[in-house]
Amino acid sequence: MKQTLKTLQLYRGASTDQGTAGVLMHLGKRVCYFMELPDRSNKPNLSRIPAGKYLCKYLPRSASGKYKDVYHVVNVPKRSGILQHSGNVAGDKTLGYKTHSWGCQLPALRLGKLYGQLAGLASRAALHKLHSVTGRSDFYLEIL
Repeated sequence: MKQTLKTLQLYRGASTDQGTAGVLMHLGKRVCYFMELPDRSNKPNLSRIPAGKYLCKYLPRSASGKYKDVYHVVNVPKRSGILQHSGNVAGDKTLGYKTHSWGCQLPALRLGKLYGQLAGLASRAALHKLHSVTGRSDFYLEIL
């Protein structure tokens, strides 16, 4: 019997030089927030990924081995290596902001400030919450 994958929706807020905050929802309930890079026309390592529907594959360990218990967002046009992993800030590094993302999505339980800029907080706990919703299984991410 084939398992039907869950679909989660990401509702993004405004893109600023400090990053893009969004809310990840499943069945009308907030799972967590996400921090992403600003919108820079899908430029690798500088931009959030385009809106669309993507398969997110659970990985016990990333290909580099740097991250554990993450999701790989696959089939992003003109991009590769996009993960959902813990981290706090996703600002435009070319403008002097700090970032823990080179295009990846960073889960957070709440939003606040770190280094004087917009940040997602309690990221590891948010990733665990995402695991509890997905059962550490693949899922679809619909970015609206």
